[in-house]
Amino acid sequence: MLLEMAADGFGDRVALGPSDGGLTYRELYDSAGVASERFRADGGSHVAMADLSSAALPVSLFGAAWAGLPFVPLNYRLTDDELAALASRISPAIIIVDPDSPDRLTGIDGIGLLSRHGLMDLVEGAEPPEPEWDMSGEGTAIELFTSGTTGEPKAALLRHRHLVSYVLGSVEFMGAHEDEAALVSVPPYHVAGIAAILSNVYAGRRVVQLPTFDAGDWVALVRAESVTSAMVVPTMLTRIVEVLDAEGPDGPGLPTLRSLSYGGGRMPSPTILRALELLPTTAFVNAYGLTETSSTVALLGPDEHREAMASDDPVVRARLGSAGRPLPTIEVTIRDDLGDEVAVGQPGEIWVRGEQVSGEYRGSAPRLTPDGWFPTHDGGWMDADGFLHVTGRIDDVIVKGGQNVSPGEIEEVLVCHPAVADAAAIGLPDMQWGERIIAAVVLHPGASASPDELRDVVRDRLRSNRTPDHVEFVGSLPYNDTGKLLRRVLRSDLAHLGDGSTG
Repeated sequence: MLLEMAADGFGDRVALGPSDGGLTYRELYDSAGVASERFRADGGSHVAMADLSSAALPVSLFGAAWAGLPFVPLNYRLTDDELAALASRISPAIIIVDPDSPDRLTGIDGIGLLSRHGLMDLVEGAEPPEPEWDMSGEGTAIELFTSGTTGEPKAALLRHRHLVSYVLGSVEFMGAHEDEAALVSVPPYHVAGIAAILSNVYAGRRVVQLPTFDAGDWVALVRAESVTSAMVVPTMLTRIVEVLDAEGPDGPGLPTLRSLSYGGGRMPSPTILRALELLPTTAFVNAYGLTETSSTVALLGPDEHREAMASDDPVVRARLGSAGRPLPTIEVTIRDDLGDEVAVGQPGEIWVRGEQVSGEYRGSAPRLTPDGWFPTHDGGWMDADGFLHVTGRIDDVIVKGGQNVSPGEIEEVLVCHPAVADAAAIGLPDMQWGERIIAAVVLHPGASASPDELRDVVRDRLRSNRTPDHVEFVGSLPYNDTGKLLRRVLRSDLAHLGDGSTG
């Protein structure tokens, strides 16, 4: 329906690719319709993709929806065995695959394969069928497998009504001018990648795809395609800032970039502050959301970024590290372990409620409460003006001497030290205190700092029980390709620093 509206409203606009030769909205609509016939004829229960972003992504996404089949973007970065295991769970299915790696999923019962090029050749110039789709919104639109950090990956279900609610509640139809272009560099298996396709189609922007992120390529593509908006994860923005800094004050900058949104992990304050300095005319947005909430549920807007940056009030300044305020269509509360609301400023678990919130997983009961609330398993707190501060996953909280310690507040202090490029805090078993605080620190090239110096910095800024018991210097921290810190990997790498007699 969203694509049909776009095709009827601005069908001649370029939807995807370069402005002088890309796929128009009418062509995208027709291609999705032809793809839907192919998907239906296959007889499977799912349409999946194990490939980089390309024109085949929106064609498959909308084609699957047209056919009434769930679309499943698979993480092509998994090992062959891991990828095959996920594919087996959605069988029978047709999977769009990378033509350069066509054999990764061969021989799996019930799985049919179609290359990216094969799909695009199939849909080129063909006449689409008459639209026949279920308008109830109850069908499953997307299945996204979680990262499986604590066990087997779960398949989060997003129904059509969840995604449409998100789009209608956050995007104005045909709200983009004809010259606007959005750069999408997050992978298809990240909910932000799906949300970017849907929201930009509804707004009428041209979508430019960067299949594999490289900061230099990203900057070059923004300039070459006159990109006006983009979304990145924090690790991407850090690399982009480094590229712009290396060009010096006389560099060309990014004059066409009107807005830049970011999310998906903790944003180091030095990175966002430097980005605001380097791109003074760009509107920055911090978006907080989860797969189970159909993407964004809270935003820190452009004016709030600039106000926080310029303020001397520590309360206002702290909002630069917040997720902003909930969307008008979303309710957010902070709850304790018993599910009761806590007072303003008190930490707890973030709960959300709204039409775009799913909280469903294939094969298990929904995690929604009877009155529709979804416990996110993220920790956080709300200030007196309604700004949401996210402290991280509850499982990552360090319990030292019976007191909860948020890794994020330690990390934020450490990365503000001029010698520190990146930092992570974890808890490891300790016989006396339950857990000891280990800080893994990456220094800037050529910079130096002693463990005691960094421990003193934390002690001066935070309470003494937040001071790391040990500072370990490392060459890099483990992140996945969507910018999430892999704390389980770090805990394994540094396990020798804990006291194995407990925990």
